[in-house]
Amino acid sequence: SITKWLGNGSSGHTIPHNLGAVPQVVIMKNRDNAITWIVGHKSAAFTNILFLDTNAAAADDANAFADTDPTSTVWTMGTGNGGNDNDVNYVGYIFAPKQGFSKFGSYTGNANANGTFVYTGFSPSFVMAKMTSGTGNWNTFDNKRTDSGGGNVIDKRIKNNSNAAEIDGTANQVNFLSNGFKWRGTDDDTNVSGGTFIYMAFAESPFVNSEGVPTN
Repeated sequence: SITKWLGNGSSGHTIPHNLGAVPQVVIMKNRDNAITWIVGHKSAAFTNILFLDTNAAAADDANAFADTDPTSTVWTMGTGNGGNDNDVNYVGYIFAPKQGFSKFGSYTGNANANGTFVYTGFSPSFVMAKMTSGTGNWNTFDNKRTDSGGGNVIDKRIKNNSNAAEIDGTANQVNFLSNGFKWRGTDDDTNVSGGTFIYMAFAESPFVNSEGVPTN
């Protein structure tokens, strides 16, 4: 869902999202001022806050989402960090998981080229990941930008929090498999040993429909 709203400066301000399901990711931006992008992610807990344009770790912040999980109808704003300033315009991008098409979660890195496997239930075409237990870049991988012509390994990435050019290297490689993705690099940004990471993953084509029936 994509929605716009006007901040009111009061904690507990609820924003309808019209998804009909409980969101697991909220990304929002102040439209009137040069303020950072705010991210809430279920696996990082909505007691914490992340910023899409910085490499900062997840930080406890009751002023962001009022320490309140989203519901199937609304999410809740606190008073600060650029998400609910009075009479300020905002835009939000809100995501709920859909079986066979999208999944949002977390994993633990192992710093091994035979890296952590993350089950999604579909073959991804897009994965964005961020370490939450420490500083680390937001990294986006997809199956259109690879040296192998779209196949494994996926070896090109974009740092969402940076204006750097596309990066091509072995330290952050990943395989997109039929039912998830598996890290093939050892870099701290995606697979540091013991690090906690969040991710967003979207399918190339739905593996099953919304009722779990395989698609063709």
